[in-house]
Amino acid sequence: MARISGRFPWLTPERKFTGRHPDDEGRRERRDGSPTASGGRLRALASTRSVAGQMFLLQVLIVLLLIVASVTALLLQSRSDRFQGARDRSVAAAEAFAHSPGLVPALRSPDPSAILQPLTEAARKRAGVDFIVVMNRAGIRYTHPKPEQIGKHFVGTIGPSLAGHVTIESVVGPLGHEVQAVVPVQDARGSVVGLVSAGMRVSRVSSAVDHQLPVVLGAGAAALALTTAGTALVTRRLRRQTHGLGPVEMTRMYEHHDAVLHAVREGVLIVDADGRVLLANDEARRLLGLPSDVEGHRVSNLGLDPRTAELLVSGRVVTDEVLQVGDLLLAVNIRLTDPRGGPSGTVATLRDSTELLALAGKAEAAQSRLRLLYEATVAIGTTLDVRKTAGELAQVAVDRFADYATVDLAEPVLAGEEPPAGAYSEAPELRRVALAGLPEDHPLYRVNELHRYTVPNPMATGFITGRSVLVPDLRDAEEWRAQEPERFRLALEHGIRSLITVPLRARGVLMGVANFWRSRENTPFEEGDLTLADEMAARAAVSIDNARRFTREHAMAVTLQESLLPRGLPEQGALDLAHRYLPAQTGVGGDWFDVIPLPGARVALVVGDVVGHGLHAAATMGRLRTAVQNFSSLDLPPDELLSHLDELVHRIDHEVTAADDEATVAGATCLYAIYDPSSGRCTMARAGHLPPALVHPDGTVEYPDLPAGPPLGVGSLPFEALDLHLPEGSSLVLYTDGLVEGRNHDIDTGMQNLAVTLAQPGRSPDEICETVLSALPPARQRDDIALLAARTHLLDPERIAEWEVPSDPAAVAEARANVTRQLARWDLDEMAFATELILSELITNAILYATGPLRVRLLHDRTLICEVSDTSSTSPHLRYAAEEDEGGRGLFLVAQMAQRWGTRYTPEGKIIWAEQTLH
Repeated sequence: MARISGRFPWLTPERKFTGRHPDDEGRRERRDGSPTASGGRLRALASTRSVAGQMFLLQVLIVLLLIVASVTALLLQSRSDRFQGARDRSVAAAEAFAHSPGLVPALRSPDPSAILQPLTEAARKRAGVDFIVVMNRAGIRYTHPKPEQIGKHFVGTIGPSLAGHVTIESVVGPLGHEVQAVVPVQDARGSVVGLVSAGMRVSRVSSAVDHQLPVVLGAGAAALALTTAGTALVTRRLRRQTHGLGPVEMTRMYEHHDAVLHAVREGVLIVDADGRVLLANDEARRLLGLPSDVEGHRVSNLGLDPRTAELLVSGRVVTDEVLQVGDLLLAVNIRLTDPRGGPSGTVATLRDSTELLALAGKAEAAQSRLRLLYEATVAIGTTLDVRKTAGELAQVAVDRFADYATVDLAEPVLAGEEPPAGAYSEAPELRRVALAGLPEDHPLYRVNELHRYTVPNPMATGFITGRSVLVPDLRDAEEWRAQEPERFRLALEHGIRSLITVPLRARGVLMGVANFWRSRENTPFEEGDLTLADEMAARAAVSIDNARRFTREHAMAVTLQESLLPRGLPEQGALDLAHRYLPAQTGVGGDWFDVIPLPGARVALVVGDVVGHGLHAAATMGRLRTAVQNFSSLDLPPDELLSHLDELVHRIDHEVTAADDEATVAGATCLYAIYDPSSGRCTMARAGHLPPALVHPDGTVEYPDLPAGPPLGVGSLPFEALDLHLPEGSSLVLYTDGLVEGRNHDIDTGMQNLAVTLAQPGRSPDEICETVLSALPPARQRDDIALLAARTHLLDPERIAEWEVPSDPAAVAEARANVTRQLARWDLDEMAFATELILSELITNAILYATGPLRVRLLHDRTLICEVSDTSSTSPHLRYAAEEDEGGRGLFLVAQMAQRWGTRYTPEGKIIWAEQTLH
C-alpha cells in the first residue's frame, strides 16, 4: 500500500496542507520560550476545530473525573483501614495479656494491682495501644494508665465477656473517645476469673488519617498533572499525524486514499477474523478473478483454488509465498491487522511475479549447485584412506545429485603407487571401490570386482580422452548396446536411464573414473549438470590423490619400521616370550621392543618409544635399538645402559638442531630389564617409560614401584635400578603408551584396565598378547603399540655347579678335577678336555693378575657356561703374543675353544666367562 506523503492535492486552496500549521509563523518568532509561546501551544492543543483538540479536551475531562473518584475512595479506604487496624491491635494486645502465664494467680493474690500495674504498662508500650486494663468480674479496675482510675468501675460492656466472648466497642472513657476490646481471663477449669481490656483513642487513629490526607491530595494532584502532560503529548502526536485536520478534511483525505488504493499495481485484500472480505482493490480482483461486489463475502465462497483460499484465511504471517492462480504466479505477503490494536484479521498483498520466478528458479539452481559443491568439499577427504574417500564421493553424489554413484580406481592407486602417465589407447583394469544408492540386485559391477571398460563404453571413452561424457538417455547409446547387450538390457530393466561419467584426474595423472546415474523416476542429466559433476569429481580426485600419496608414504614408513624391528626372537631358555606390534593407522611411530640374550643364561628385555611419528621417528628408533644392542654387549647394568643411551639421544638432538633449527627433538622413553634364571632375579630401570605389569603365578597383578627417571635426551640426570625376585611362572608384560592411552580416558585408567585384563593365572605369553589386544586398544588407533610378554623359568639347581678356588697355582689341578667330575654327572664327558683347558686358563689369569678369593661356576643350559669371578676390576684383553713373549696365549686358546667369551663387571669385581655349544 502506498504511504501517504506530506502533501494532499485534494485539499481546497484556502485549507491546503503545507506541512505547517497556520500558527507556525507566530511560533517561529516566539521560540525564545516566552510564556506567550507556551500559551500558544496549549491553545493549539485545546482547539476544538481539529480532531486532536477534541480528543485532548475529552481525555482531560475523563482523567479529572477518574482522579477525583480515586482520591475519595482512597481516603475512605484509608480511614476504614486505620480503624480496623486499631481494633485488631486492641484485640491482639488484650488477648495476649489475658492468656499470659501467671495472670490468674495474680488476680487471686491479695494485691493484684501491685503485681499487674507495672506489667500492663510495659505491655501497653510494647503493643502500641493507649491502655491495658485488668479488672475483676465486677468490673473493678486493677490497672490503668492513670493510677487514680484504679479501683473504679470499668467504662464499657462486660456482660458478653463474662460469658466467655470477646467484646469490641467504641465508648467515651477516662482517656476520651476510645475503641476498646474486652477479653475474658479463664482459669484451668474454663471459669472466667477476670477481664482484660485494651484500646486506643479515636483521636489518635483519626489524626493518622488526617496526616495522610495532604499526601493523598498531593499524589492526586501530581497524577492529574502527569496525566494531563501525557495526554498533551499524545494529543500533540495525534495532531502531528493528522496534520491538524478537522473531521471533514479527514473524511476527504480517506476518500482520496481509497481512490489511490484502487489505482496501484499491487493487489490488496483485507479479510476479517471470520474469513469475510473487508476490502479488495481493483488489482486484487483482477489477479484472483473476484467479482466487483466481493466485499462482505466469505473467502471460501469465492470459488478460489483450495490452497489459495486456505492461505488467505489461515491467519498466519506469510512472506513472499508463491501461489499459482491460473497461468499466473503470485507472490503473496500476509500480515495481521491487530498487532497494534486494530481489528482482528489479515491484510494480503499480491504481486504478479511470473517472470521473476523464472529468474529466481535459475538463481536457486545455481545456489543449490554451490551448496552441493560446499558439502562435497566438507564431506570428501575426511580421512587419508583411498577407499573411504571414494565412498564419500559416491555418498555425497547420491544425497543431492544422482540416484546411484560408482567409483572405479586403477590398481596402483589402491597400493599407493602412481598410475603410468601419458595417453591411453584403452582403459586399464579398474577395481570398483565404492558404490552408493543401488539395491542388492543391481546389474552393475560389485565392490572389489576387477573389470576393464572397452570402447565405445562411455566410461572407457571418458578415461581415454580425459573428458567427461554425458549420456542423457541410455536408450540412445546404440554402440554400447551392441557391445554389451545383456548388461545393457539389465541396466535399462533396473530403471537406470541417464549417466555422467567423469575421469578422476589430479596433478595430470588419471587415477580412475566416477559414474553418476539417474533412474527413470528422476529428470535426466543435462549439460548444466556436467559442470557440477566435473567440479565435484575434481575436488574428490585431489583428496584421493592425497590419500594415495599418504598410503605410499605410510607403506614406506611401515616397511622401514618393520625392517628395524626384530624379525624373530632369539633362542634362550630363561623366558617364554611372545610379542605383538601394531603400527598406528594414521602414521608409523617410533615404538620398539627387543629381546637380547646375555652371558650367564640371562636375557635382557627392552621396550621403548620415540617421540613423534613418521620416517624420522622410525629412523631414530632404529638407531636407538642398535645402540641398546651394542651397549648390552658390554653387559652394563640397566641404569648405566640408560645413562649411555640418554647421552646418545642428547647428541642426536644436537645434530638434528644444528642441521635444521625447526627440526623435531628426538626425545624417547625406554624400559630395560635383565632377568637371571639362575637366581630368579630381575633388575630393571626406566627412562620416562610406563612401568611393566607383573602377573604373579596366582593371577594377581601389580606394577612394581620402579623409579620413573627422566626421558631420554634430557641429560645430566641419573637413573635408578630396581631388583625384584620373580617366582617361576611369573609373567612380565612390557608395553608402550599406545596400549593404555586413549581419547576417552587417561593413562591411569588404561593401566587399571590392563591390570584387570591380565588378572588370570596360567595363561601363556601368546594368550596374554591376544587377550590384551582384543580388549584394550581403541577402535581408531592413533599411536603405535608394542607389547612384549615374558613368562619366567628358573634354572634347575642340579644344572648349576659352584665352588671356591684358593688363590694358589696349585689349586688349578683340583679345579680341573672338579670340572671333570661335574661334566661326568651331566653326561658331558666329551667336553671335558676343552672345558678343563678353558677353566685352567681363566683361573690361572685370575691368580696372576687379580686378588681376593676366586669362585668358579658352571651353568648347564642351552650351552655350557664357565664363569670365574674375582675382586679385580682389571679386564683381560685378547692379543697376539710375539715369539719371545712368555705369556699372552691363554685367552687366545680360550677364544679358539669357546664359542664366545667376555667379561662383565659386578659390584664386587668382575666375572670372566666362556660359552661352549653342546654337542
